[in-house]
This record gives sequence, structure tokens and C-alpha cells, in this order.
Amino acid sequence: MAKRDYYTTLGVNRDASDEDIKKAYRKLAMKHHPDRNPDKGSEEKFKEAKEAYEVLTDARKRQAYDQFGHAGVDPSAGFGAAGARGFGGAEGFGGFADAFGDIFGEIFGGQGGARGRGSGVFRGADLRYNLELSLEEAARGTEAKIRIPAMEDCETCHGSGAKPGTQPKTCPTCNGQGQVRVSQGFFSIQQTCPQCHGSGKIVPEPCATCGGAGRIRKSKTLSVKIPAGVDHDDRIRLSGEGEAGLNGGPHGDLYVVVNLKEHPVFQRENNDLHCEMPIGFATAAMGGEIEIPTLDGHAKIKIPAETQTGQVFRLRGKGIKGVRSSGYGDLFCHVAIETPVKLTSRQKDLLREFEAINAQDPGAHNPRAKNWFDKVREFFEP
Repeated sequence: MAKRDYYTTLGVNRDASDEDIKKAYRKLAMKHHPDRNPDKGSEEKFKEAKEAYEVLTDARKRQAYDQFGHAGVDPSAGFGAAGARGFGGAEGFGGFADAFGDIFGEIFGGQGGARGRGSGVFRGADLRYNLELSLEEAARGTEAKIRIPAMEDCETCHGSGAKPGTQPKTCPTCNGQGQVRVSQGFFSIQQTCPQCHGSGKIVPEPCATCGGAGRIRKSKTLSVKIPAGVDHDDRIRLSGEGEAGLNGGPHGDLYVVVNLKEHPVFQRENNDLHCEMPIGFATAAMGGEIEIPTLDGHAKIKIPAETQTGQVFRLRGKGIKGVRSSGYGDLFCHVAIETPVKLTSRQKDLLREFEAINAQDPGAHNPRAKNWFDKVREFFEP
């Protein structure tokens, strides 16, 4: 099974700072550490996050990983931390040689990332970009411009890695096959060519711009159309906008992950919206009409007399229409009766008079309080 991209594992962008990476790792470590989370799979997730953290916080290892993916930091693959060695290592025995293409295809990009056998052509890495949106932008859709760093084909050598005017030559070690066969006892081991690193070619005169790598790190600006109704953690796939492949391989994909900002009024739950609706004491007791905000403007709600804290009023169709939904969700308004503050002397006198009248028949005017005190009395009486 192919390893997950280290940046995806930690949930950070590829241009994340060391501090961002440390924060993301600490969060995952607290969540998945076996001593804190006994759930099955947590230990593996903890190890996965730790491995990603150790690579991405080491400058040399991170550079090698950005250029060659997991193979660039896998000691058994022979790249080493510098990311400038051959694959090396024994990857299969005898009749298992046909599995090489699939194995390396997984390492360098998963589906569609396999190289042709002996060609050294690899699909580029997928990228992730975390895009923050307001609730209104997510509900109505928008178009966002994003800037991402990625490995792109060198414009000087057009991805060949060779100095302009020269061409890569066939590797003399593997005769252009990209792989060599080594006999060890009873077994015949096929491995990636240590001289050309599987490409089948060598570059006698490297390009001065990219140092023979064929790719350079650049930033590009993209315009992303956000469909109406996207929700938190939804992913938008931009095909071919990931990193450039190696040796002419196809580009990876870019995944834009939606992060919803906290809204001052509404909380989203799937396609429904929730909000707290404070009302005054008098309105709750005698009833009335209040105006509340919605994503489309304002709406009026009739408050019946004797409304209590916690009651919920539902406005059908005032929620959000999800990307894959046929209709709109609802808006739920949760009543919160507000106690008056900074009372004047006149207000205090009126409330005392009101309380005195209530005390003459508390059961009629405060049934919930009477019921609660009755239960308390029964609890303490033998």
C-alpha cells in the first residue's frame, strides 16, 4: 500500500513553515498517541504523523522529499537525505520483476502514476491547498485566486535536465533499460540502475538552471471556481495542476480543501443553519414579533406568549442547498431569554411588585419552578 503524502498526513500546504508543521504534528500527536487514544488504528496514525514530522522538519530531507517523493528519503531506496542518489536496493526476486512498475507507480503518485517499465517516467506528486471561505461564500459559490508553490518543468531545458544544445545520452550501465539484473546465489535480483536512477539516460552536461533535475520550484496563481453549497473539508480536484512529473511524466493533481471560517451568527450542520435568538422577558411572556437575519436577508418570527428558553423555531428552506442536494436545508432559531441588566430604580420597583404578585400564586405563574421544588422536596423527605 502506498504511503500517504507527508503534507496531506499533517494537513498542511507544501509551503508550510516549520512552525506550522510543528503545530499540526502536536495536534495529531495529542489526538492519536496510544496512551491517550486506545482506539484501533490510532497507533498507526501516530506513527504516520511522526514519520512525516521528522522528514519535513529536516531541511535536507524535506528538499529530497519535495524532489523525489518518498523514495528520496527512503534509505533502502538509496536516495538518502540529499535526494541525489539512485534507487538502489533489491526490490524483487526473479519472476516478481513485473511488480516493479506497480510498486514505483504507487510511490510516485498512486493511480495513474506508474511508469513504463525501464522508462524512468513518473507522475508528479499531488498537492493540497487549504482554502478558507466564509459561510456566505460557501453557500453561494465564489471564484478564488490561490497561489501555490510546485515543482514545474524547467523552462531552460524543457524538462530534459540537459544543457541547451545538448541531449541526454543512453545510460551505458543499463543500456537504456533503467534497470539492471544482479545474481545473488539462487536468486536473480532486478533493481533500478544506480547510475541513471531508472531513467535509462544520463546527462553529461547538466542544465545550469535546474542542475540537471529537469524541474524547478515555482509559484503559480490559479483561479478556482467554488460551487455553491460546499461544506467544511470538501475537496475540489484540479486535474493536472499538481507537480510536474519526472522525465516527462504527467502532472499530479491539486486538491483544494475547504475550511469554513467561524460565523458570528450562524452555525452550519450539513445543510441546516442554527442560530441563537435572544428575546426580552416581556416578549417571551406576552408574545410578539421579532426580525431575524437569514443568508438571504431578514425574516419575521411570531413569538407566542409564554415562550421558554430553549424553544426552537424552524424556518423551512432558509438553510443552505448543498452541492449534491435537491433542496435547501432549514434555519433553526434557538430561544434564549435575556435577563435585563443595569436596571433603573423604577424598573427594580416594578419587578419587586411583579414578584410580590407572583408569590401569591406561584404554581399558576411558574409551573416549572413549582414542579422542580416539589421534586426536590420529595427527594429530601424520608
